[in-house]
Amino acid sequence: MDVKPEPGILSENSEVLFSFGVIADIQYADLEDGYNFQGNRRRYYRHSLLHLRGAIEHWNTEDRPPRCVLQLGDIIDGYNAQYKVSEKSLELVMNTFQMLKVPVHHTWGNHEFYNFSRNYLTNSKLNTKFLEDRIVHDPKTVPSEDYYAYHFVPFPQFRFILLDAYDLSVLGVDQSSPKYQQCLKILREHNPNSELNSPQGLSEPQFVQFNGGFSQDQLNWLNEVLTFSDTNQEKVVIVSHLPIYPEASDSVCLAWNYRDALAVIWSHKCVVCFFAGHTHDGGYCEDPFGVHHINLEGVIETAPDSQAFGTVYVYPDKMVLKGRGRVPDRIMNYKREIQL
Repeated sequence: MDVKPEPGILSENSEVLFSFGVIADIQYADLEDGYNFQGNRRRYYRHSLLHLRGAIEHWNTEDRPPRCVLQLGDIIDGYNAQYKVSEKSLELVMNTFQMLKVPVHHTWGNHEFYNFSRNYLTNSKLNTKFLEDRIVHDPKTVPSEDYYAYHFVPFPQFRFILLDAYDLSVLGVDQSSPKYQQCLKILREHNPNSELNSPQGLSEPQFVQFNGGFSQDQLNWLNEVLTFSDTNQEKVVIVSHLPIYPEASDSVCLAWNYRDALAVIWSHKCVVCFFAGHTHDGGYCEDPFGVHHINLEGVIETAPDSQAFGTVYVYPDKMVLKGRGRVPDRIMNYKREIQL
């Protein structure tokens, strides 16, 4: 089992337990290159699919394939809805993912909801909840059907939790529903701008329409799963489209109630790292409680001669992100209390 990642990533010899792949913000569309909303960052809509193929080829040919791949949301761009090709573009990207020889776990971001309703997504191939692990003797760890979240175990003593950062959102929800009205009220209480995607003048700039939040029900569920992991001395990786730690992210891109999510996570010892997308820029910070927050660089803003994905190698005492292209390498040591 003494499998090492590529030379230069670690100076000492230590055993790799398993690995997993990470990729974010593919945002494919059959369009010429364009720019972000501020007009200062180039977006490579067509080429994002070639980057995805390159990542899959890499994962498929690793000496020891990853246990799974985490797709951190925004798989196709919102422009697809404008041109009425959402289903066609999604099918093209999902057919590309079928080349991957290991399971992929899909997170939902704002661009999923620009293209599809929540009901559509629940019944689509982007719903990978069938890959979940059920703790039969602990029913409180079973997620509600009201949000898209689940947990799974890719390797003994390691639990991965996929969160629904648009559980509270005005995107993808029927505008006549109580949930929409509730979320619109939350948004308007914090954002008086006529353009709800604008953070201009806001003391809490994350309260914009392209973000969302976690319901109290989902946070209660997260707390139950983390309690189980604490009790069973598991290490936990959390995945969300939206980041939750300000020092690792642009403040405009945070989840609405990121502080509530942090409060739950910080009340437990088991969480090693929190992976998110959304910002496209990437970011990293270890918080005061020893949780590593990684915002992955987005494929959509990655030039054709570069790349944007990574493989995380898991050791008994650390996780090591080996990045490709503009994704940097990271070493994420575990908190001392939970070393094996």
